[in-house]
Amino acid sequence: MRRRKRIRIAVAVFAALFAVYAVFVYFLVSACLVPSFMDKLNAFEDITRKCYSEQVQTADIHENRTKLLSETQEWLEKTERRKIQVRTADGYLLTAAEFPAQMGDKWVLLLHGYTGWKEEMYQFACWYYRQGYSVLVPDLRCQGESEGDFIGMGWTDHYDCELWIAHILEQAPEAQIVLHGQSMGAATALLMAGSPEVSEHIRAVVSDSAYTSGYEMFGDKITEWFHLPAAFFVDSACLMLKLRGGYNLKDASPVRAVAESGIPTLFIHGDEDRMIDVNMSYELFEAAACEKELFIVEGAGHAQAQDKDPDVYFGKISEFLGRYLQG
Repeated sequence: MRRRKRIRIAVAVFAALFAVYAVFVYFLVSACLVPSFMDKLNAFEDITRKCYSEQVQTADIHENRTKLLSETQEWLEKTERRKIQVRTADGYLLTAAEFPAQMGDKWVLLLHGYTGWKEEMYQFACWYYRQGYSVLVPDLRCQGESEGDFIGMGWTDHYDCELWIAHILEQAPEAQIVLHGQSMGAATALLMAGSPEVSEHIRAVVSDSAYTSGYEMFGDKITEWFHLPAAFFVDSACLMLKLRGGYNLKDASPVRAVAESGIPTLFIHGDEDRMIDVNMSYELFEAAACEKELFIVEGAGHAQAQDKDPDVYFGKISEFLGRYLQG
């Protein structure tokens, strides 16, 4: 009788501990990937402050950024912009801004980073538009004006972006499309380029500050934000995300995708990036099977390469794209 009682107690204790662990893992996933929950924790503000604190703060970067933003604002005030929406297969309404060029078939799809929004990419939209490109700038799933439940770390996003490619081809059946992303947006672009169903209209990728793996990034953030051992929690979090969100972070692997890609890719990274280590772009470059080029910007932090030296940054992109796009 006593033995049975001890077993029942042990089972109850185990069940209670398991329930506590499951609730905690549920919290971890929500705190990192569910914007509605992140809002309650003021996580967006915390992430913004942390990102700013980890950026390189130099006079030239500040001056160049101020100038770029001013030029972008002036451009926005006199440029036609359309609000475009598409609905995903699982029912979410996604929103984008479209800046149609007057002529030509060159297009760029600009993709923002983790917890970002389309407006962050308008400085790039301004430059591309002035080069004769039509520009499409979406809010990725559950960010900005787009609906959704979980941030996809590039995985769900690379499927969603096929809807934007289809929209472009409806407007311009002969479109030559460039994918240009920063951070998570760059990871999304690389996943698209490595997909077996990649559109033949995608002619080049500009990958700025990409990571090698959503799984690895999620583990890093568990350690960085919650001071927890990633090895102990990340697999449980991935299982929880699979059950709740329907996808596996291990699938969000740009380093695997580039090994299957035939799309010419320019890899860009700041050598003082404290959020996504510059070595990740070196690893992506080495793994890539496509025509490729690596551009490391000295003195630039995360997604700051364009602010360090805009002329060199956009000059490098122009030179690269000139080799693969006509007109």
